Amino acid sequence: MASSAFIPTFKFVHFTYFVLILLPFLLVKGSDASETTDSDFHSVEVSSLLLSQTCNSSTSAAPTGKSTLQIVDRNGACYNGESTKLTLPQILSHDEARVASIQSRHASVSETNGIEDRKTAIPGKPGTSYGTGNYIVTVGLGTPKRYYNLVFDTGSDLTWTQCRPCTRFCYPQNDPIFNPRLSSTYSGISCSSPQCSLLVYGTGNRPGCSGSTCVYGIQYGDKSSSTGFFAKETLSLGRDVLPGFLFGCGQDNRGLFGRTAGLLGLGRSQISLVSQTARKYGRVFSYCLPTWSGANGYLSFGKPVTGFPRTVQFTPFSASRLNTHYYAVDLVGISVGGKLLPISATVFQAAGMIVDSGTVITRLPPAAYSALRNAFRVQMRRYKLAPAFSLLDTCYDFGGLASVAVPKISFIFRGNAVVNLGTGSILVTASQTQVCLAFAGNISPTDPGIFGNVQQQTKEVVFDVAGGRVGFGPGRCS
Repeated sequence: MASSAFIPTFKFVHFTYFVLILLPFLLVKGSDASETTDSDFHSVEVSSLLLSQTCNSSTSAAPTGKSTLQIVDRNGACYNGESTKLTLPQILSHDEARVASIQSRHASVSETNGIEDRKTAIPGKPGTSYGTGNYIVTVGLGTPKRYYNLVFDTGSDLTWTQCRPCTRFCYPQNDPIFNPRLSSTYSGISCSSPQCSLLVYGTGNRPGCSGSTCVYGIQYGDKSSSTGFFAKETLSLGRDVLPGFLFGCGQDNRGLFGRTAGLLGLGRSQISLVSQTARKYGRVFSYCLPTWSGANGYLSFGKPVTGFPRTVQFTPFSASRLNTHYYAVDLVGISVGGKLLPISATVFQAAGMIVDSGTVITRLPPAAYSALRNAFRVQMRRYKLAPAFSLLDTCYDFGGLASVAVPKISFIFRGNAVVNLGTGSILVTASQTQVCLAFAGNISPTDPGIFGNVQQQTKEVVFDVAGGRVGFGPGRCS
């Protein structure tokens, strides 16, 4: 066990994120197309838009034959225990802080290549109750193995958990705090080790030293932070056991992690889970993010034995100024109600877009958002407008209505990879009299856009890092 001596103070940095660049405009359907038809709208019962208090746990969604761990959203309908719940305004406020940090930082990080294709799966559920706005999974750590709920994030690299003796501070968490003294496979990383120097790429900070033990420090976009010892331990993902996994043993942890035990980093640097398991999983992972009342989401590692389903549409990574630490692809069009929006290619080229599991609401370049909002409002003109809600400026009063017709929205990426959004990915519900369009515009036309987790819900999102592509398809979760 490492010494509990003074831990150095770090200049913290923000989350790192996967960036997707928007390139030339693709005309798949003219903006002067004929009038929309019923097939261009979702017919929706208003009651279905309200947050359900019933847990939808009737089916198992994880890939067949793969390891599965059941987890629960402590803010959702499927959790029965004590939780710290966030209101929708709080969620959106935290979301704005995260977005600000994404748009302020673009870092270059080295990456490694995978060799062997394997697969395991961990069911995932939304973790807004943890004060993160992210999703959580349960993993095993140590020998003997003990289980911990961690936020998983495609926008960061370092995996860490709170650790005893909590030299400075540990926030309250639901799981017992990890105690390295009770594990036979824990070992600290020395300050002189080459592994210690990898922290600069995974955290943006130069490592510190306490005695002879390597020390990490990281701060996230919402000013949450973790500092502690860099170490090796056995990590268990479902039935797979991964010895010698590099992780942070947090001794000073503060911020908006709710009651999780820490974070699972799915970025691209050499200390990320994706890179550390490259030989085992081939640098491939996918997830299906469930809805608030869903219990069967999953996070899966490795390529399926039978290959990716034909229903998954892939778009290649983009070579661009933002394709450094991030997964970059080219968004070429957005359609509303069956009509492709007349957005200039330069609007997409000037900005960029990232796919982020931690951001809630999709952000778009100002001109693209204006075109989306205006087209949506025209096709929703039969309904009564409601006041804006936080950052959501297009809201409706559905009070007294049994059903509504909502225009379909699709995102088109290079290679004609089309992501069709369901109603739950188009609207966010504050109440029956305040249902809002789940998109927002950036302030600057050069600020990177973000494809948020509301728009990813119930989709299979595949990161084939080794293959240089991202895929979207129908998910097996709800």
